[in-house]
Amino acid sequence: MAKRIVVLGAGESGSGAAILAKEKGFDVFVSDCGTISEPYRALLDQNGVQWEDGKHSEELILNADEVIKSPGIPLTAPLIQKLQAQGTPIISEIEFAARYTNAKMICITGSNGKTTTTSLIFYILKQAGLNVGLAGNIGNSLALQVAHENHDYYVIELSSFQLDNMYDFKADIAILLNITPDHLDRYDYQFQNYVDAKFRITRNQTKEDSFIYWAEDPVIDRCLRTLRVNATLYPYGFTQPNPLPVGEDELALKGRHNVLNSMAATIAANVVGIKKEVIRESLMTFQGVEHRLQYVATVRGVRYINDSKATNVNSCWYALESMTTPTVLILGGKDKGNDYSEIDELVKQKCHTLIFMGLHNEKLREHFGKLVESQKSKVESPIQIIDTDNLHDAVQAAYHAAKEGDTVLLSPCCASFDLFKSYEDRGEQFMKAVREL
Repeated sequence: MAKRIVVLGAGESGSGAAILAKEKGFDVFVSDCGTISEPYRALLDQNGVQWEDGKHSEELILNADEVIKSPGIPLTAPLIQKLQAQGTPIISEIEFAARYTNAKMICITGSNGKTTTTSLIFYILKQAGLNVGLAGNIGNSLALQVAHENHDYYVIELSSFQLDNMYDFKADIAILLNITPDHLDRYDYQFQNYVDAKFRITRNQTKEDSFIYWAEDPVIDRCLRTLRVNATLYPYGFTQPNPLPVGEDELALKGRHNVLNSMAATIAANVVGIKKEVIRESLMTFQGVEHRLQYVATVRGVRYINDSKATNVNSCWYALESMTTPTVLILGGKDKGNDYSEIDELVKQKCHTLIFMGLHNEKLREHFGKLVESQKSKVESPIQIIDTDNLHDAVQAAYHAAKEGDTVLLSPCCASFDLFKSYEDRGEQFMKAVREL
């Protein structure tokens, strides 16, 4: 009798895992408590996979031999707790897919810069003519690519949620960009729990493998003093030998943070054995990532920048740090246990207006309200705060607040799930609203 695999969640990763499991001869069932979107329904139907949506039927789930869990489902969910209590193995799609490929795995994690660095490494490898797939949080699911394609390399962006349920998986090249507080609502508001999840990227590595990390990150530095990492270490940063084959001013990606991302990508490409000329050309021609400091338009002399991918405070810090003109900052969304004090100094230096756009702006009002009060006796024009509860009104408010030569920056600091389907949806709506001005 075929081993029964239940897949919880039928998005990109879940659907891909189900297709691969079906192809490998398992008895497969997919369950999603939300609505499965039409393309994924069609994919499951075409491959003869049984599914349900709008509910989790426990009698069809608790009899699983193994469960593949969507990264979006927390370990505290009652159904997950029941599965754990009865000893059912729960793994990630990445863990499952890796069982069926001998491809080299280049894996990238960190609180910020993951998508940019992952995309840049993928671009370099493609430019070098390698047979490479892009997976994880971007691209098609790893499992679907393993089922239908046969790549020699995979460049994989990994979130802490994906790392949580990986056990036997091994990265040939692991990259840890940085660690700052994020997703604390999923980690019992304990920063160390989140740190531990990030360091799982080094799990199962041997001396033949590579661990590339930002040497100047204080959290990474502290952990490496006590944690045993078996891989060969490749530190990078401004205090390390510069690996870049081009000058910083020649990089296609601008900003101090992107210099670091480019360093990490360069070292990964060197480890793979890519020629210096290919790396150099790629660093100079890479086009960047949607929703990450993406130029939208200039309206009446005001530049509008879409940084919807900034779903945590540190990511917003990087965006503000790269601003060279007076800035109107739009922020807000689903708070994940954020500490906004990290951006206080940059807000004071660069912003003349803050616009909140969320269903629950209380925490933002409280924090930045105090900041403005502390300014009132010290500066001639304290920061203006405008409160809205939707993106359209926020863009309109920014239009009226901005002066010629300013930048309007959407860099929300927060998750998108109060008003939007995803950060991509938020970014698309922002760009649409700007183009309608």
